[in-house]
Amino acid sequence: MAATEVFEEIRALLDQVLQLGGRSTRFSRDTALLGSIPEFDSMAVVSVLTAIEESYGIVIDDDEISAEAFETVGSLADFVGRKLAEEA
Repeated sequence: MAATEVFEEIRALLDQVLQLGGRSTRFSRDTALLGSIPEFDSMAVVSVLTAIEESYGIVIDDDEISAEAFETVGSLADFVGRKLAEEA
């Protein structure tokens, strides 16, 4: 799966899970997540991880989760891209 495709899917997933009402269309790879989007709190992290696992059919172990993965939309998309490559 191409990196741009993963980014677009993650952006849409964030919009859905966080109920952003389309605000994610303005997100770029550099859009900060943690501490920048009010809807993105610790409970939202769990919801986003669950949605990623369900959408992509992957398992994310607790020790793989880091603040760096959730720093920006791009870092989250890159994290998912790496997981997909590992699972392939």
